[in-house]
Amino acid sequence: MLERLEIEVFLVLVEELHFGRTAERLNLTTGRVSQVVKKLERRIGGPLFERTSRSVRLTAVGRQLADDLVPVVEAMAAALRRAEDAVRGVTGELRVAFLGEWTAPVLLRAVALFGERHPDCRVDVREVQLSNSRASLVDGSIDVLIASYPFDGMARGPVLVSEQRVLAVAAGHPLAAERSVSLEVLADHPVVQYPDETSVGFKRDRTPDRTPSGRPVPKGPSGRTFSEMLSLVALGRGVLPVGEHSRRYYPRPDIAYVPIHDAPPIERGPIWREGDGSARVLAFVRAAVDAAGGDRV
Repeated sequence: MLERLEIEVFLVLVEELHFGRTAERLNLTTGRVSQVVKKLERRIGGPLFERTSRSVRLTAVGRQLADDLVPVVEAMAAALRRAEDAVRGVTGELRVAFLGEWTAPVLLRAVALFGERHPDCRVDVREVQLSNSRASLVDGSIDVLIASYPFDGMARGPVLVSEQRVLAVAAGHPLAAERSVSLEVLADHPVVQYPDETSVGFKRDRTPDRTPSGRPVPKGPSGRTFSEMLSLVALGRGVLPVGEHSRRYYPRPDIAYVPIHDAPPIERGPIWREGDGSARVLAFVRAAVDAAGGDRV
């Protein structure tokens, strides 16, 4: 078994790639850090880092060990948090966020109900954007996000909101006068794209590469925010499948929203980091489900 100090020194050195900064972060001497690393390398039987007078780099074995250790350490930390929560109850602080104006009402109702049930837990509410929603979950800036499914690599709760898909087109676009359209029309027009940071599964669901019959879908320009993407639509740079709530929260005279009659509904709900199902997170998810009321499927 690896000792706790060995794991801490190794993972901090993986981040810093500098013995002095690693020692400073862990309140150790540089010599102690070097000693711990050498002991770990002797145990494994090979070098974990390539050292020169100017740089420190991970070896292939070092990278493999780091990739294997990180999720184990995160899971252990999450287990300790859950145990602490079980002893203390739902206390402390919970950071929740919404992505898109249409998710704010259900989030705020959930926050109100959660506050009634758990008055000793402070809730911080914030908004995230398409470009930083995943990063905010990964780095721990937020604990729970109300957003659209699918959301790759994250745990998810029950569906809270379901809505029909519509196609956003410029007001003067030929499709703007249609009563409804098929997903097949995506093959005939460039489709505005979500930012690169958006999860692959989400983009595949919203802006597919092919229509249901297999026709390729041409890619249009991408936007950093939803409002920016709608502006690209208004400029005639492409079309964009969105949820019908966009009519209410993003009404624009330069955009028409046309129902898509053969598309599955868009589903939204709570999302959090895998392995971080703390008492606070799970209590908030229960409150969100109860507070969703008539919005739920």
